[in-house]
Amino acid sequence: MSSELIVLARELGPAAPEILDLTDPAHLGQAQRAADRFLAVSTNTNELRLLEAALLEERDAHPLLIQLAAKLAVSRSVVLNLAQPAHVSIVFAVYQEHQRILTREQHPGGEDFLVRKVEQLDWLVAGCPDITWDMFVVDDGCPDGSGQLAEEIAARRGLGERVQVLYLAEAITEGMPVTAPLTDPSQSRKGGSIALGLWKATRNLHPGHVAVFTDADLSTHLGQVGLLLEGVLERGYDAAIGSRREPASVVIKQGARNNRGKLFIYLWKRVISILPDVVDTQCGFKGFRAETVHEVVQELLEKKFAFDIELLIKTRLHREDSIVRVPVAWIDSDVLSTTTDLQPYLPMLKAMVQMYRVYLPQNASADLFAEFIVELDDAGWERLLENIPAAITDREPADFGDFAGVSAADLRAAAE
Repeated sequence: MSSELIVLARELGPAAPEILDLTDPAHLGQAQRAADRFLAVSTNTNELRLLEAALLEERDAHPLLIQLAAKLAVSRSVVLNLAQPAHVSIVFAVYQEHQRILTREQHPGGEDFLVRKVEQLDWLVAGCPDITWDMFVVDDGCPDGSGQLAEEIAARRGLGERVQVLYLAEAITEGMPVTAPLTDPSQSRKGGSIALGLWKATRNLHPGHVAVFTDADLSTHLGQVGLLLEGVLERGYDAAIGSRREPASVVIKQGARNNRGKLFIYLWKRVISILPDVVDTQCGFKGFRAETVHEVVQELLEKKFAFDIELLIKTRLHREDSIVRVPVAWIDSDVLSTTTDLQPYLPMLKAMVQMYRVYLPQNASADLFAEFIVELDDAGWERLLENIPAAITDREPADFGDFAGVSAADLRAAAE
């Protein structure tokens, strides 16, 4: 690694904010400018990865913004060095995003996320005429007009054909097969809309076509899309999935939500055996080879929040060595979250039991956990959250593939 890179990182650090505010466009813009400074020193991906590793070794000494900037620099270097044309389709669902889509001046929690996602993609591919992108915003039956707001903003900003707004309700009415068996958008919780968006985005294939789905908020900077392109186009995987639980991940998310996430991962690991190497199924940043996802996204069982894991199961059934994990920088956007209050973990686990029974060979151990999950009600889930065994909370989820020291009977007792 060039010593100039680490010296530059140390010089940039003092000017970085202590906390990244996703409602402040200056913050993520500052991260992009810092990435540009790194790239001015070197566009060699390996050198920039060495910088990233050095920052991670001393992560407490470097602000989050600088660590994010290093990942952005690596991502853009991948794009600058791609040996083939590429096309990226970005898909995300909107439901009750009518406030977060606004600017901070219009609403205190506004992230102006549509405009800023476009800016992030434009930054990533600047100067690369062989790398193109389009975006599919899918209204998940929003009662507050999130889709209409997205259309208005896209028209006002002159985003043209690069940004399309789709409506799940219209697709259901038209009888699009990818929406089956939905009869109303209220039966979807994100999954139905993501499936529609991925299907629509990959109907017309482009050279080097990668379809990426993400969250509506700005938790994952789209300047990191190059990291997914590398996994699919350079390394030959069918899916490159962002992960917040890798040693090289940069994440702001702590406390009860983290322990709840650990319990969730421990439970699904006991039932879904085909993904032993996957830890973070729910990170909203996944890229798929377009041909593959167009096939696997059809006839999904799950149209709600557990759709991610079904896509991964079907991708791995499609081809065994088909998924690679990608450490990402991720910043919790919790102020206007539309899922925090829903706490969908138990319904997701129940949906995974159905996937287990449809897609995977049955075994006695998985059956015990599947039965426990099916029998668990909301009250029992809340009691379990208050009494998560220390053997789960004290371990990292990466260990849960091998560690099965907490039995279904132990968890049943904790939930009583």
